Amino acid sequence: MVVCGDDALAQRLAGELREVYGEQVTLVVPPAGSRPSLPLTGRERAGALLGRVSAALGRGAPAAGTAPGEEQLYEAAELTEEVLAQAGVAQAAALALVNDDDETNIRAALAARRLNPRLRLVIRLYNRKLGQHLAELLDQASLLADPELDTREVSTTVLSDADTAAPALAAAAVAGTRKVLQADGLLLQAVEQQPPGPGESAAEGLCTLALLSTPRGNGRGTDEGPQLLPDDAAVTAAAGRGTVVLQAVQHNGPPLSPGRLAGRTVSLRELFSRRLRWSLAGLLAAVIGLAVASSLTTEENPLHATYLTLLDLFALNDPATDEPHSRQILQLLAALAGLLLLPVLLAAALEAFGTFRTAAALRRPPRGLSGHVVLLGLGKIGTRVLTRLRELGIPVVCVEEDPEARGIPHARRLRVPVVLGDATEEGVLEAAKIHRAHALLALTSVDTTNLEAALYARSVKPDVGAVLRLYDDEFALAVYRTLRTAHPGAQTRSRSVSTLAAPAFAGAMMGRRIIGAIPVERKVLLFAALDVADHPELLDRTVEEAFRPGTWRVVALDTSSPAQRLPDLSNGPPPYSQGHAPGLVWDLHPGHVLSREDRVVVAATRRGLAELLGRRRGAGRLGAPRPAGPQ
Repeated sequence: MVVCGDDALAQRLAGELREVYGEQVTLVVPPAGSRPSLPLTGRERAGALLGRVSAALGRGAPAAGTAPGEEQLYEAAELTEEVLAQAGVAQAAALALVNDDDETNIRAALAARRLNPRLRLVIRLYNRKLGQHLAELLDQASLLADPELDTREVSTTVLSDADTAAPALAAAAVAGTRKVLQADGLLLQAVEQQPPGPGESAAEGLCTLALLSTPRGNGRGTDEGPQLLPDDAAVTAAAGRGTVVLQAVQHNGPPLSPGRLAGRTVSLRELFSRRLRWSLAGLLAAVIGLAVASSLTTEENPLHATYLTLLDLFALNDPATDEPHSRQILQLLAALAGLLLLPVLLAAALEAFGTFRTAAALRRPPRGLSGHVVLLGLGKIGTRVLTRLRELGIPVVCVEEDPEARGIPHARRLRVPVVLGDATEEGVLEAAKIHRAHALLALTSVDTTNLEAALYARSVKPDVGAVLRLYDDEFALAVYRTLRTAHPGAQTRSRSVSTLAAPAFAGAMMGRRIIGAIPVERKVLLFAALDVADHPELLDRTVEEAFRPGTWRVVALDTSSPAQRLPDLSNGPPPYSQGHAPGLVWDLHPGHVLSREDRVVVAATRRGLAELLGRRRGAGRLGAPRPAGPQ
């Protein structure tokens, strides 16, 4: 695997590929002093990153359990075709281009595709529409170079760190976990459960992924490590042992009110005020009364009498100078009603205009709102997280200082309340109802603003959950430990975007089959989407028969037709296919027979997935055993 990058995401991605998937990694970074456009802090971070990566990837002492020369580091000011060839792109299985400049990544992707048509490309781009067209172009170039290529193995994936970090941030705000798996638009979490106490029942889940370690002094005299993918007999026999259960991320707070926080049409009751409706009703009754009186006094047809009354009302009729006194009096009364009707109609027009302007403007948090999430920052990351929270049906109140932020129009379309102001100023978070909120998501690009907002929120409500976006990983760890110590009863999560985005980039480098990975203590469980027809271990077997304890387990079935299946389940439906309906069924019957046309989601260990995919030792790819370290 080759990773080209100039920030913390490259380091995190290299570590994810090395530690989770056991891959050989070559990292290409720019020289420490080659970025004059960065501010001083950025250059210092780049230099520190280069020093840490150099020590980890071969310029310092080799990491424990890693053979010397297994991983390499190259410095290059520009990603030319010669540099990529020197880094081994022509022989690599996958290449990740995670520079923060779109043009640099596009140039390198075009050069890499010429060097190796079979290469899996993972490109970091902020322009998603451009990324979609670029992926189609590069995939087409691969097929033209070799028509027999397997598109499931050779693919181009365009990702944004904002899109990949959003599910984990949303899950952290709702469920307080980072062990998240996204499949076909559904968010899943791995929950560690301790043994239930007397009279308590264990929480239900989709399946049991692992049994947790048993500490020393448990009566057995040994420290048993985690047991991955146990069968029902092992779970029953391990009474009193903690488990890891797969569950769907759900919001347990109050439901989202469709009339207050969701998109809706304006009803007649909201369009006109109660006083205006009564005024209109009174004038209508007066007109009807005048028409009835005119019909009775003049003995004319009721329809004609109504017509004459309306003419008098709008001052379009001739004066009734030669008419009886009753007709003259009714005409004067109709003219008076017409005078009263003019200001009522003007008020109705103004109220309707004001109602439509209010509907198009930013909404304020409604009274009585509670159990919601306060989202601080509507930039690139905040906008994606807002979309994810709304898809989960979670009430959200946004706080943004810049009225021209990119997420403001999106929040207006979603009818989400927005408070404009600096979150560090007194009264802003109170306006967002922080004292009744479930959690605070501080996602601005300024670390100090996120930290100050979290501290202020804790002073208002000590038990509020806080999820902070912080740039530096060490600073994020220090903040987490401090807040956890100061508020032990409250949920605290501090995350950097590079840490949250790296697993998605790593999964894309492993191919479209890989959905994600979930760590279980010192071991890792991988999730992959496999076609049953390509794997004799699954074909024509029931779900129970296909289960191999400790190796792999079928956890979901894709019920959508082959023509409507998404090629990459980990990214969910693309934004241009709004009509996609999720087809994954997670509650499978053990007797269901897997047919040739089925596609399943499998949870497996690294070696188990390597066996399913037919990969062998020494291939330098997924499943190559490492000399030491956890499975």
